[in-house]
Amino acid sequence: MPTSAGELFQLVKTGEATTRKALLTRSGLSRSTLTARLDRLQAAGLLAEGGQEDSTGGRPARQLRFDDQHAVVLAASVDTTHAEAAVTDLAGRRLAHRAGELRVADGPEPVLDRIAGWFDALLAEVGRPVCGVGVSVPGPVEPGRARVTQPPIMPGWDGYPIDARLGTRFGAPVLVENDANLMALGEHRARYPDSAALVVVKVSTGIGAGIVIGGEVYRGIDGGAGDIGHIRLPGHPDARCLCGSFGCLAAVASGGALAARLTELGLPTTSGSGVRDRLVAGDPEAVRLAEIAGRQVGEVLATLVCVVNPGVLVVAGDLAEPHFVAGVREELYRRALPRATQNLRVEIGGRGDALGGAVALVVDTVFSVAEVDRRLAAGR
Repeated sequence: MPTSAGELFQLVKTGEATTRKALLTRSGLSRSTLTARLDRLQAAGLLAEGGQEDSTGGRPARQLRFDDQHAVVLAASVDTTHAEAAVTDLAGRRLAHRAGELRVADGPEPVLDRIAGWFDALLAEVGRPVCGVGVSVPGPVEPGRARVTQPPIMPGWDGYPIDARLGTRFGAPVLVENDANLMALGEHRARYPDSAALVVVKVSTGIGAGIVIGGEVYRGIDGGAGDIGHIRLPGHPDARCLCGSFGCLAAVASGGALAARLTELGLPTTSGSGVRDRLVAGDPEAVRLAEIAGRQVGEVLATLVCVVNPGVLVVAGDLAEPHFVAGVREELYRRALPRATQNLRVEIGGRGDALGGAVALVVDTVFSVAEVDRRLAAGR
């Protein structure tokens, strides 16, 4: 039975028990002990009390709720050629936002200094304490560490202490995660909270997948889960990938690969976002290549769908548009077992919401049972 203040807080935060009476029933604590713990949570700014639930006779009970206004989250999404930054409340509502062109290949210090400058400007508009910083990056991240590990498209970032660079400046914990993972978490929390298994595949300059099972991101033993961009396709021995291998899915079917192919055809294109611009304009060569690439990605996703058996598959990123996704669906449904796809929804997710996933990651971590109990024990 839940007994600590952190466990009581989680019951309120998740909506499982939102009155003192309900908490007494769930916890088995004495009324005086429960009151003392709730008082500490309210004094710490974690819980607020107000409003009344419908009465079935007698005095209506006052509702307890997570105080999602007492602090803010700083969230940033860094992609290959652009970035976004936002300040949100603890429920994920955006209070201020900034976006612009930013090349991840310029290295960690110029990129992070620019992001930090955006954060400073955004905080000036909001004026609330920061509880945590969440950063999405287009590369692999080892679980539990705010550092990128051997990223193929992020030169100079390997092992760089992102947490130290930003944490000291903003006086808050810094959490760093792969962009596809955060897109998957953001999609799950915002649009598909009832899906027991969800996959987001991001197809931009590179290709990666994020997997959410039971409401939690599945990362594998060292953060490598979902790295489908480096699965090798037969028949492409000359397609050299940025990882150094040949025939990787990313080297054949990513936005970067299509941009290179369009350039060879006399249509100069520099990135996945450039490919998207051509698709939006209805360029016939871009459409043709996107449909082929979609089928190649669908070939790999057929295996992933048979293994994970998700209820939702979201295609996100620069190539998340109808021509590409039509190719994905065609090959996926042709190759995968009917049992694995009979209840599968394949959706177009636009460029994805890594910022929403970053906020969810920060809130889940900073307001976990263990962290809340630790903060109260430290008198914070």
